[in-house]
Amino acid sequence: MIYIEHLITSFIASAAFGIIFNAPKESLVKCGISGMVGWIVYFALDTNGFGTIFATLMASFLIAVVSQVFAKAYRTPIIIFSVAGIIPLVPGGLAYDAMRNFVENDYSVALSLAAKASMISGAIAVGLVFSEVINQVIRRSSLGPVK
Repeated sequence: MIYIEHLITSFIASAAFGIIFNAPKESLVKCGISGMVGWIVYFALDTNGFGTIFATLMASFLIAVVSQVFAKAYRTPIIIFSVAGIIPLVPGGLAYDAMRNFVENDYSVALSLAAKASMISGAIAVGLVFSEVINQVIRRSSLGPVK
């Protein structure tokens, strides 16, 4: 039952961000799907002990793959799906807690939270870039040798 709640809320969050991002109306469901797929992978890996950073890396990689498939199938820019898809993964609450602890002069906790937020953000970026690199390698190998 908890997975269904996570599926629904991550879908709504990603689709709603698609609205804020002015994504085309016909792509909003696909924006929600990309975020939902990424979040459920993150949630499954994180709750099964793989760690937050690794779970975020794998989820952002999958979001990028799904976004590439949607972009190619529906002839839409990939950024529409990938930006909306990563929204559930963004460590906004963690960054807020880090800044709150800085203001309250609790520097050791603040530094720890800020480092974790930075690593999660980096994992999102690496996952997106890694997927694009693999996509480029596959495209180049399917085209044959470049002259």
